Amino acid sequence: MTVRHDSRLRWGDRRSYEVGSVQETVGTGEQRAAGAAPADGGRVHEGVWVSAPYRESAADAQALILVDAQSAFLTGSHAVPDAAGLTLRLAALLERARAAGAVVVHLRNDGEPGAVDEPGSPGWELLLPVRESDREHVVRKDEDDGFAGTGLAELLRGRGVGRVVIAGVLSEMCVSATAAGAVERGFAVVLPHDTHATYGLDDIPAPVVSRVAEHALGDDPELVRSADRVGFTAPSGGVPG
Repeated sequence: MTVRHDSRLRWGDRRSYEVGSVQETVGTGEQRAAGAAPADGGRVHEGVWVSAPYRESAADAQALILVDAQSAFLTGSHAVPDAAGLTLRLAALLERARAAGAVVVHLRNDGEPGAVDEPGSPGWELLLPVRESDREHVVRKDEDDGFAGTGLAELLRGRGVGRVVIAGVLSEMCVSATAAGAVERGFAVVLPHDTHATYGLDDIPAPVVSRVAEHALGDDPELVRSADRVGFTAPSGGVPG
């Protein structure tokens, strides 16, 4: 994953959003002028509302995919905003998935030479502890989409997984691409708003970038407001421990 710091937001092939059009997509002119929120939306920045609805809850998932929870993005000078809080929420989500017997996948990005997540560098290391087993796996990738060329879909299907929770960094890059990749391969996707994050872009605060990234994914992922509204279960038939 190459971290981009440009001034335009444009993601994916299915939908495109640019910074200049964000205000046009986040509610009526009257709502924006009054600072009022759409009934199904969420406030992400002063005067900015995005109207993609959050669900109150989601059906239990059989797997958790942690996207690039690596030291480069969660510690030090390159850490995303509120990295400490995000790390705690990811750790809690991980423990709940383990306790339920769900499959856990730690995606680890192999950055290019000289990148903060170059293989073998301190930033490449996974921040959360891994307990590798038939239920818990580390999958390396070199594309934003964690399903691209990694065998992840086959791994999940082979363990009876049909619904996944996706969390990690960066919202508009690897999280978004992996969520879209999961949907394209027939998986149901749950995306908790408070367990993914990214950087701000120029005068666009990071929470706005994350919220629009969710909105750009369309209606297929199930968006929930927080990870405490997400549940896990073991895949049908179980997975050997």
